[in-house]
Amino acid sequence: MGGAALGGPAWRVVGGGVMSGDLAVVGAITLPGVRQSVGNARRFLRDVLPLGHPGLDDLMTVGSETVCNAILHTASGDGGWVTVSLLAGEGVHRLEVADDGADGGRPCVKAEGGAESGRGMRIVEALSDRWGYRTDGDRTIVWAEFRFANSFGNPDMGLSRGSSTLLATAFQGGDQ
Repeated sequence: MGGAALGGPAWRVVGGGVMSGDLAVVGAITLPGVRQSVGNARRFLRDVLPLGHPGLDDLMTVGSETVCNAILHTASGDGGWVTVSLLAGEGVHRLEVADDGADGGRPCVKAEGGAESGRGMRIVEALSDRWGYRTDGDRTIVWAEFRFANSFGNPDMGLSRGSSTLLATAFQGGDQ
């Protein structure tokens, strides 16, 4: 485990589904950089994952922490926006949270100091299988990966147009 600055693959449309590397975009939402958006991000993750998903609690907790950090520590909280994306691939889910920039500041795990703040990235590190970040201009995209068996109950994870468990949000947005 541990964070690292890594470049990410470009987004592309494959067979009607939006892909990033070997991962399909299950859903994405852009929210205003206000406190209320932390709860909205949790609801988004709860709604996009199947009921009973084994990692739902961990994904929602990490989503809350990373969205909260984006709002508190970046331009997202000064009238900006934060984007939450959930991607899925063979045995892995990736949560990505993109902020509006932090004047070069990047996420890091801080040593335990007993303070009320500074625990967010330790929680992300403890709950995810691995995490890191990549930059996009001034923006930072914090990502966390979670390893699970195929929890969608079918080999294509509900991401093909012919699937009986189609996740419609995977096909919104066209050829972006």
